[in-house]
Amino acid sequence: MSRAEKVGLSLLSYCKTLGNLNQIHAFVYKSGLETNPLIAGKLVILGALQISDAIDYARRLLIHNPNPDVFMYNTLIRGESQSDSPKNSVKSFIYMLRQSYSPPDSFSFAFVLKAAANLRCLTTGFQLHCQAMTRGLDTHLFVGTTMISMYAECGFVEFAWKVFVQIPQPNVVAWNAILTAYFRGSDVSGADKVFGLMPFRNLTTWNVMLAGYTKAGELERAEELFLKMPSRDDVSWSTMIVGFSHNGCFDEALRVFRELVGSGSKPNEVSLTGSLSACAQAGAFQFGMVLHAFIEKVGLVWITSVNNALLDTYSKCGNVLMARLVFERMLGKKTTVSWTSMIAGFAMQGYGEEVIKYFHEMEESGTRPDGVTFISVLYACSHAGLVEQGHELFSKMTETYDIEPSIEHYGCMVDLYGRAGQLHKAYNFVVQMPVPPNAIIWRTLLGACSFFGDIEMAEQVNKRLSELDPDNSGDHVLLSNIYAFAGKWKDVAMVRRSMAEKNLKKIPGWSMIEIDKVMYSFVAGDKRNEITEEANNKLREIMLKLKVKGGYIPEVGSVVHDIEEEEKEDTVSKHSEKLAVAFGMARLFKGSTIRIVKNLRVCKDCHSFMKLISKVYGLEIVVRDRSRFHSFKEGSCSCRDYW
Repeated sequence: MSRAEKVGLSLLSYCKTLGNLNQIHAFVYKSGLETNPLIAGKLVILGALQISDAIDYARRLLIHNPNPDVFMYNTLIRGESQSDSPKNSVKSFIYMLRQSYSPPDSFSFAFVLKAAANLRCLTTGFQLHCQAMTRGLDTHLFVGTTMISMYAECGFVEFAWKVFVQIPQPNVVAWNAILTAYFRGSDVSGADKVFGLMPFRNLTTWNVMLAGYTKAGELERAEELFLKMPSRDDVSWSTMIVGFSHNGCFDEALRVFRELVGSGSKPNEVSLTGSLSACAQAGAFQFGMVLHAFIEKVGLVWITSVNNALLDTYSKCGNVLMARLVFERMLGKKTTVSWTSMIAGFAMQGYGEEVIKYFHEMEESGTRPDGVTFISVLYACSHAGLVEQGHELFSKMTETYDIEPSIEHYGCMVDLYGRAGQLHKAYNFVVQMPVPPNAIIWRTLLGACSFFGDIEMAEQVNKRLSELDPDNSGDHVLLSNIYAFAGKWKDVAMVRRSMAEKNLKKIPGWSMIEIDKVMYSFVAGDKRNEITEEANNKLREIMLKLKVKGGYIPEVGSVVHDIEEEEKEDTVSKHSEKLAVAFGMARLFKGSTIRIVKNLRVCKDCHSFMKLISKVYGLEIVVRDRSRFHSFKEGSCSCRDYW
């Protein structure tokens, strides 16, 4: 090996950036080493696989090489298959077929089939399958396994099975691929059959089954399988935690995390973010703090994704000050997700001015906002009544950042005008949208009509909704409420009759509260047990005190039935958030902040009820409903008003 070759290889071993690659390439060219297979191959590896922004450079290196070998082609095809533009991988494969004297090998097909899988392009997959058959590589173990995954990604499990049975001696990787294929096709029973047929299994096999069951919502079967596993790794634990969390079983997710720590295993990035996600969705503030302390203790604060999840947890638990502390203490550069999570936290609390401030700081830091960032900013403007700022930011999104508005952005603008009482402006905005408005857009406007009592426009909007989503019970309930508030009981009866004929049922309201790191759930009208009995007894005591000392009079306007006032009072007294707050007052230490998560919007009576409790009992209550946070303190709420 010549001195120039040794120097070139040494330089390549230290190459980290595209700038370095340019300089080394210049040295290679001046030294006459550009045709050296080893040096040329190393240059392509760096450009295609190791330097994030150098894939185009790697492509030019290969094209200008007078005699690229199969290895160089395979390296480029592999890099492009993993890039944001996997279509280029197919183009490079075609170029290889046309230009190279060396035929593609099994690696060539495996890498380009991966690109076809990422593209989910069945036509390309078929053509590659045919090319592999002509070269006798379709039954090759490596190629066949990748082909199974390709057909699975394209949604053709039956083709994946046909490929699988043609492989002479499938190994455990091939078996796992066909097992995954059945789960991708949502065929759980098919996956069960494959699992039963497998002559050998490894830990990946069990993890594939776990992931498949949790994704399909088969949580009992997943837990049963989890208990039978001969061994478990980080993926096993993380799959169970994330699976429970994504399926709304937050208490179970936190239980599994406790078991993980108790088993002596060390939680990883995925299990921690999954557990924090469960805390965020359930409003488990206390458990979130325990996780925070654990993260600090084991020294994982340097992981950006964990910090982002922690930030999101505090934001969704209603403690935006803790979220800001995490944000300010984050090590390294804050990502778009970090800034967006912080902005979303302030937005949910109704701090419109703070959101605008952080958005400008994000811009000044050089971090580019994305579509999700603008959804949070527009949401904040809507809830804070910042109509002009919201309009300017909506324009800035397209004009400055060239972000095409999605249906969610249009929905934020409708909400912005609707909450400001500009119903006709909101309606005109909807009908002039460049994309067809969906049911959510019209539903947002219907909510505004409900608040401002515009029956005429509500009926007009409801006609549009009935065309798009005729079986949505929430729309019928909302229209029924509008009629009820106006005292139009005949119209209420008509809507209710229509719901009965279509067999539509109102979504039951539930509320969750965390006591001593355990989540308790309350549902209005649920069966009595020791917990609900304790909550009801405490609630009766609270009601009596509020009526005597706070002058509480139930706002029965939120009850949409034409019944006696006493019955209406009994109806509103059983709302789930009232039971949750009563239970919290019975169980928590005096002076503790009560944090509640509710799946529906807090009604007017419960909103007034919480304000009175905070005043009479001197408590701080934080309620997160489906719309936003309500922080009750000293008889007032953090929101501008109930709307």
